[in-house]
Amino acid sequence: MLRLTRLCLLWRRPPAAGVPAKNLGLREVATGVSPPGSASLRALNIFDRVLKRKQKNWAARQPEPMKFDYLKEEVGSRIADRVYDIARDFPLALDVGSGRGYIAQHLNKETVGKFFQADIAENALKNTLETEIPAVRVLADEEFLPFRENTFDLVVSSLSLHWVNDLPRALEQIHYVLKPDGVFIGAMFGGDTLYELRCSLQLAETEREGGFSPHVSPFTAVNDLGHLLGRAGFNTLTVDTDEIQVNYPGMFELMEDLQGMGESNCAWNRKALLHRDTMLAAAAVYREMYKNEDGSVPATYQIYYMIGWKYHDSQARPAERGSATVSFGELGKISNLMSQEKKSQ
Repeated sequence: MLRLTRLCLLWRRPPAAGVPAKNLGLREVATGVSPPGSASLRALNIFDRVLKRKQKNWAARQPEPMKFDYLKEEVGSRIADRVYDIARDFPLALDVGSGRGYIAQHLNKETVGKFFQADIAENALKNTLETEIPAVRVLADEEFLPFRENTFDLVVSSLSLHWVNDLPRALEQIHYVLKPDGVFIGAMFGGDTLYELRCSLQLAETEREGGFSPHVSPFTAVNDLGHLLGRAGFNTLTVDTDEIQVNYPGMFELMEDLQGMGESNCAWNRKALLHRDTMLAAAAVYREMYKNEDGSVPATYQIYYMIGWKYHDSQARPAERGSATVSFGELGKISNLMSQEKKSQ
């Protein structure tokens, strides 16, 4: 488990609304961004996507956005490592929910020929990090990808899909735009993310106000993720989990950083206001229950990493049931024979 320590502190009050996208030099696709309030008919409308777009735009517009990039850069580098683990190059790649380009900066042009970076926040696309890979920036919603079938050799996504209302549809669209034998490599927050903050707020709000509302957005469970990938059409699946723990001076500094990352809660059922006494009580509970020896408080980010391939005839397939010529019981005998042979030598 990686441990980070957040040092620089600066409190900012967010503006009420974002800035419209005008003359940003972006390729904006009309069908790429969903109209306000739109969602798949089969999906639960959990998140306010318009508000999430404003939050991400505000975060990317800050004077020092890199101050809050530490978590997304770390996870982006781990996604890049998984791309390098695959012994091939990718002429055309797509980053779904790219933000400021946290994955592309860790890749080289020998591995990826051209990168499409898609995000709902125009300010994030305008302020992307430098990369040696030729990039095309597309203003598009993760739930409504404006690309044709069998377009990309590689699709990546880092810490973005946990905000979509219809995750099955988003995974199906990623599968749709992949070429046969293309690969999807993604990362998203897991269910134990920020459990310290969630527990502290619930205890304080219950004690001070007689009940609690959700202040941390819901996350997907790891045992559901493999099923969703399989249902979307992916095969040869790999799903693993990791934790990154970051130490903060206190709860308010953690909440400030979440705001600076564009990761503030945007669930429709969120409570608009927490009383000052409740917030102070939550900070005291957080420190009392979880503080480190040096006085800082930890925040745990659980990360799910997933890899899935689009089917192609050239891919290895499991043999038919009953086609084995050696039983598992005989494998033990082979091991014993090899041991005896080594001793005789």
